[in-house]
Amino acid sequence: MIRRWSPDGLAAPIGQYSHLASVPPDHELVFISGQVGALEDGTLAGPDAESQTRQAFVNIATLLDSLGAGPASLVKLLTMVSAREHLAGSRAAREKIFAAWYPEGDWPAHSLMVVDSLAAPELTVEIEGVAAVPRR
Repeated sequence: MIRRWSPDGLAAPIGQYSHLASVPPDHELVFISGQVGALEDGTLAGPDAESQTRQAFVNIATLLDSLGAGPASLVKLLTMVSAREHLAGSRAAREKIFAAWYPEGDWPAHSLMVVDSLAAPELTVEIEGVAAVPRR
């Protein structure tokens, strides 16, 4: 089982994340490339950060499912938002997804960056991750 925690001696996390996460020895790490808000046909789920963030998490769930895993397998996430004006929408989508994925608040380690731009001007959010899955 993945262990996630925030030890004493530090300020509490300022968002939905744990300060630390560790992986049991019988698991392997799988690195998830940055996922954007693209639907299966390649079109964007919408022009806004909330719809793109929601779809990026759906894409991550699909990738985890292909491994026989789920959101509990996520060890670390990195969210990149293309401008400050997209933060509120991205956070709103993440909060809804995390409420379903982590109802007990056992969130993975997570970093958030505001960047100048992503790979294409219409992209508002990109999320990459690291998952731990049992060795087969």
